[in-house]
Amino acid sequence: MNRRIVFLVMGAASVGMLLGGCAGGGTVGSGGSGSSGSSATDAAAAAGGYPVTLDNCGTSVTVAAAPERIVTIKSSTTELLLALGLGDRIVGSAFLDGPLPASLAAAGTGLNVVSDFVPGQEAVLALAPDFIYGGWESNFSADGVGERAQLEGLGIGSYVSPAACKGDGYMPDPLTFDSVFAEITQAGAIFGRADAADELVKTQEKALATLVPTGTKTTALWYSSGTDSPYVGAGIGSPEMIMQAAGLTNVFADIHDTWTSVGWESVIAANPSVIVLVDATWNTAASKIATLEANPATQELDAVKNQRYIVLPFAATEAGIRNVEAAGSTIDQLTVLDKQKTK
Repeated sequence: MNRRIVFLVMGAASVGMLLGGCAGGGTVGSGGSGSSGSSATDAAAAAGGYPVTLDNCGTSVTVAAAPERIVTIKSSTTELLLALGLGDRIVGSAFLDGPLPASLAAAGTGLNVVSDFVPGQEAVLALAPDFIYGGWESNFSADGVGERAQLEGLGIGSYVSPAACKGDGYMPDPLTFDSVFAEITQAGAIFGRADAADELVKTQEKALATLVPTGTKTTALWYSSGTDSPYVGAGIGSPEMIMQAAGLTNVFADIHDTWTSVGWESVIAANPSVIVLVDATWNTAASKIATLEANPATQELDAVKNQRYIVLPFAATEAGIRNVEAAGSTIDQLTVLDKQKTK
């Protein structure tokens, strides 16, 4: 079968401006209810001094001086620090979700990737870090890099992406672009790059404002993974945020979660107009298309019969600096699909 998988990305100049344009004592608020305390962070950044103190996912963090030896876990954290011009301070990275975007490739030259998954504490301590920036709370466990209190006792600071906080009052509900931008500002204060963070936020806000969502009602399934039970984008996480920005109507927006498992019968009942496929090396878009087209039930979905697929790289779909790009790419791909439909 001639599968037509449309995978458009923003122009190189636009992506470079969006992601790489900034490469080169205050109190910071908590990240509850979709906010990362940006106003308090701005005050700390404006003061231009340390210590910076913040409540991060329920853990009190005080940063006395700009960290010099940083370990990053997940693509979202690595890419943000590279965009802030902090590549020379990253002594090790792990659990990357895919290759760096072209705009950050030069900044990431020589990046020391220590593990394809969450590294063990022994491997991390061998890097002599003074700070660890994790994309998920679960990165900080006895089986991972170590628990946060234990690391603090060793003189190692830690910070979790506020978008990944799970505790009551800390989990973004829903996640918004303001939440994502607030993390950039907060990271700028923590790592001594307040000015660069401010410029990056302004660039992202401008790019977001220029997006023109689809004008027609288009229902969509966000298909992340799974074969027996698909793992899909629900109503309060980054999939919903990206789809809203692109003008798509999430068929599982009524589920109060970030991602969730559903039954195929629910997908068939929803019969989405398009299917957003998350492309990862361990679970490719092509493998998900094969699953959809091999199943006698799902192969009758309108989106499958008409091959209306939108493909996004995994690293652009978790909360981070590539979310605006992902929304723009979604719009571009949908425009092409709609033009094909009218021919």
